Amino acid sequence: MTKKERYRKLIAYFQQHMPVAETELDYGAPYELIVAVILSAQCTDKRVNIITEEFFKQFPTVETLAEADTELIFELIKSCSYPNNKAKHLSGMAKMLVNEFGSTVPDDVDELQKLPGVGRKTANVIASVVYNKPAMAVDTHVFRVSERIGLTTNSRNPLQTEKELVAHIPEELIPLAHHWLILHGRYVCMARKPKCAECGLSGFCRYYAKNQRLTG
Repeated sequence: MTKKERYRKLIAYFQQHMPVAETELDYGAPYELIVAVILSAQCTDKRVNIITEEFFKQFPTVETLAEADTELIFELIKSCSYPNNKAKHLSGMAKMLVNEFGSTVPDDVDELQKLPGVGRKTANVIASVVYNKPAMAVDTHVFRVSERIGLTTNSRNPLQTEKELVAHIPEELIPLAHHWLILHGRYVCMARKPKCAECGLSGFCRYYAKNQRLTG
């Protein structure tokens, strides 16, 4: 099977079985999504949503967060991973948004990456989810699933995976495909025990075919 055929089958499958796919992070405004995504590094969305419920009551706007003491930010987020670093990033991000971007979250990936705590993955999430831009955020789920299925070949890093996915997925579907791959990796194609027996992609999955050969 060619890579082009594999992409075609994957898109057809998800368009039928997951026509609607969205982030599982709770947010209202673009500012809130940046906060949530920064917190989500090495932390589950479920935990982040618990934290942000109170966090956004304390800091309903980016201006209120920009004025906040870092120690207070830390207290509100200390149940997530790396709270010290994230508290500093959230404070710095808010101050820069207010002072250099007029409190408006930019829609450009390069501009977004100027914000403290915002790397390429986070910037792509914001551009894709908030502004529906053809940006492919590659987290551990997307990286793993893409390589297993055969959408990428010997990808060495997230940027290489991102470029290959963007090159093969129609531009208008990239924001949706980002969620397809994340959710599939989160609930079906898990790292340690992938649910191959109940996976709808097994018919064209390189990982599944290889395991069948080894055990057959």
